Amino acid sequence: MTDVPERAPLTRDFFARPVVEVAPDLLGRTLLRQTPDGPIALRLTEVEAYDGENDPGSHAYRGRTARNATMFGPPGHAYVYFIYGMWFSLNAVCCPEGQASGVLLRAGEILTGAELAAVRRPKARSARELAKGPARLATALDIDRSLDGTDLCAGGNAPLSVLRGRPPAPELVRNGPRTGVGRDGADHPWRYWIADDPTVSPYRRHVPRRRTPTAT
Repeated sequence: MTDVPERAPLTRDFFARPVVEVAPDLLGRTLLRQTPDGPIALRLTEVEAYDGENDPGSHAYRGRTARNATMFGPPGHAYVYFIYGMWFSLNAVCCPEGQASGVLLRAGEILTGAELAAVRRPKARSARELAKGPARLATALDIDRSLDGTDLCAGGNAPLSVLRGRPPAPELVRNGPRTGVGRDGADHPWRYWIADDPTVSPYRRHVPRRRTPTAT
């Protein structure tokens, strides 16, 4: 892909691969959000792979539901979900249609439109914190469930797309366990990030929730 311009959208074939191949290859790519107030461009610095029905950490592990239906569709589309009743998270659907794999876009560096992102992220103490974590990324880029199913390969004036960008040198790519994943998928080394990048979010191991004792 060395002869493809940086601002060209990634192709459908790019996403139609095993999720653990797509995830590290998304580092350094440009996520472009077209908002009514102007564009916001972000360089991806941290992602996580989720392998559908083969992965206990995936929303698709127990099969298709109304919530995760987009994951079972064509690759190269956005899967957006609401979590903890507070935040949205953005994923890129991977693999051939029906396999329900996806890459969680965890963090990135705002390249353009930082002033627009800052309006939505007033508690960010610096530019590096604007999209440092999946909920912050979605908030900074004004992403919600209305964008679920958006074609990330459309380019042009599409509301959301992933462009070729500038992948990092291979020696700068790191991987390890995913943040907050419990059960059998806790130790899968499917979190990928760019070494020493200040926008990468801190790793947090899964902590099981304590059940409140029932009064008798």
